[in-house]
Parts: sequence; C-alpha cells; structure tokens
Amino acid sequence: MKDDTAGSATRAWVRDALALLEQEVTRSADTHLLRLDFPGFPDIAFYFKDEASHPTGSLKHRLARSLYLYALCNGRLRRGQTVVDASSGSTAISEAWFARLLGLPFIAVMPAATAPQKILDVQALGGHCDLVEDPAQVHARAAEHVANGACHLDQFGLAERATDWRGNNNIAESILGQLRREPRPEPEWIVCGVGTGGTSATIGRYLRYRRLDTRLCVAEPSGGSYAHGWRTRDRNAVASQPTRIEGIGRPRVEPGFIFDVVDDVIEVDDCASIAAALLLEQLIGTRYGGSSGTNFAACLQLAAGMRTRGESGSIVTLLCDRGMRYQQTLFDPDWRDTHGLDIAPWQQSLADALESGVLTSTEGFA
Repeated sequence: MKDDTAGSATRAWVRDALALLEQEVTRSADTHLLRLDFPGFPDIAFYFKDEASHPTGSLKHRLARSLYLYALCNGRLRRGQTVVDASSGSTAISEAWFARLLGLPFIAVMPAATAPQKILDVQALGGHCDLVEDPAQVHARAAEHVANGACHLDQFGLAERATDWRGNNNIAESILGQLRREPRPEPEWIVCGVGTGGTSATIGRYLRYRRLDTRLCVAEPSGGSYAHGWRTRDRNAVASQPTRIEGIGRPRVEPGFIFDVVDDVIEVDDCASIAAALLLEQLIGTRYGGSSGTNFAACLQLAAGMRTRGESGSIVTLLCDRGMRYQQTLFDPDWRDTHGLDIAPWQQSLADALESGVLTSTEGFA
C-alpha cells in the first residue's frame, strides 16, 4: 500500500487554511450601505456601499479572499509556498493581509508609480513589493516568480471565475439584502468601476440570476479600454489615453470583463473623479479614493438623465477604498498642479448639480 503521508499532510493544511478563511469572514461584519438624498434629485435616492470599511480598506478584500479560496480548493496552493500577484495596490494589500493570516510569504508586483502609501501598506503586512518601471511588464514579472515556484493568484485572469456570483456573500447579494426594507428595494442602476472585471461580472450575473430589471453601469476613466471595448465588442481594445485614477482604467481589456452583463458605460474625466471624491468627503465625512469619485460622478450623470426623463428610483454605487492612500498623489494640490489637473471647474459643477439636478459643463462625460 502506497504511503500517502505527504498527501495527507497537505490535505490537512488545506483544511486548516480554509477554516481560517471561514473564521475570518465570520468575525467580519458586512460593510455599510449609506443613503444620501440631494435637493436637485427629490425622486432619486443615492446609496453608497462602503467597501473601504473592510479590514484591508477596500472592496478588494472580498476578491482576495475568493482568490485564496480558489487557489486552495483547486490544489494550487500549499504550505509555505510564496504567493504572488500583479497589482497596483488595493488588491495587493488585501492579498498580503490574507497571506499573513495563512502564514505565507507574499510578493506584489506593482508599477513603480503606484501611490507610495499603498506600497507601505503591503510592506506593513509583511509583503514584499517588486516594483516595475514599465507597467506593461507586471504580468511578465509575476510569471518569473511563478517559474521559481510561487503560486500566482492571478486576479486579472481569475477574478470573474473565483468569485461565486450566485451567492456566498458576494457584493451584489449583500447590496440587495441591505436594500430589502428600503422604499425601493430594486434599484434602477448599480454603478461600479472596472479593474479586473470581476466586480462588474459578479454584479451583472447576479442581477440576471435574480431576474431583476436593475441595470449595471460601468464608470470608466475617459478614453479607457473598457469603454472602447464595450462599445465595439472588441476584446483587443486598448485605452486611448492614460488615467491617474488607480485601480480602474486598465490599458487593455482584461479577460474577466464580460461585455454582455453591462448595460451602459460612462466615461469620467480624471479631474471630475478627484473633485467628486472630495465632494463625497464633504457629504459623508470620510475621504475615499479616486475610483469612488469616478463612480459618484457617473451616478450624477445617470441621475441627471433620469430627472430629465421624469424617472424616479434609486442608484447604488461603491465606495472602493480609503482616501488616505492617495494623500501624496490625487489629494495633494502640488502633485495635481505638476500633472496639470485642474479640479476647480468640476468642483463647482458637481456641487451645483446636487442643488439643481442638472449637471452642467459635461465635457469629460461620454
């Protein structure tokens, strides 16, 4: 009879690792769903899913947990193995947190231009940051680590399949559960940005699975690859201009983005995203990152259209990560001046929209 001691030990470690992940989610409360009402939109309720309140400070906490579960249950991750992923920051921070929970070494392959605070956050959790000057080379560098024995969590390749879109406390199930006792439990729109494509795929699939009329809108930086790809159904589409908003606005369409579960795409200028993030801070009292501003600006564009058409209902969007990660970049006036980002016109336009219901100076939206 074959001695399977090593195999049994491996299975035992995987069982223990899965138990740790289950304990972690059991200890964690769900994230809050905040409601705001604005004078200019008396018949439209705005809801904000505060994913920045996760232990690792972003909506990527859910994704990171799913990626570890996927790696463990598919036999790709073993005791003591180094874990690697390519990430601009928030996913890496969450992955580093779970690596520490499981006692595993972690390497984040990141563009060298990533916000400094994100790099520090990964390092504070015991992770190592492998910084790459050319952002287009992060996947190749991650592959080098895999060739040396690391387990590749592969957020860009596996996000849409690692997340259980039918349930298991995915973000769409959580939102709709929290809306259950609201005056309008079925929103007109859910708005999200796209990095890997996993969040939009999960929300879009779940809305169809639940047979809801709610539509999904992707908020994308101007000239982003997902906007071009969605409109033309071209999986080879690339961005026509860069963005300063980290975590979204990928240079190319990633494999996890599913065109047919998205009902609309709104492009948002980087200056509008930053202005909207600062406006959110005034409204909620907490600073969120630039992608949260992108989402909010797209919500106001949708609401302005609904108001013009005499429609009522609710719009839900995501507050993606903590704004403190961008203190040295997006929220530093000197940094903005250096990069030619004048947010003042957008600050006025967005603030006026809350009072009037009309979003003027819409240059920068598409």
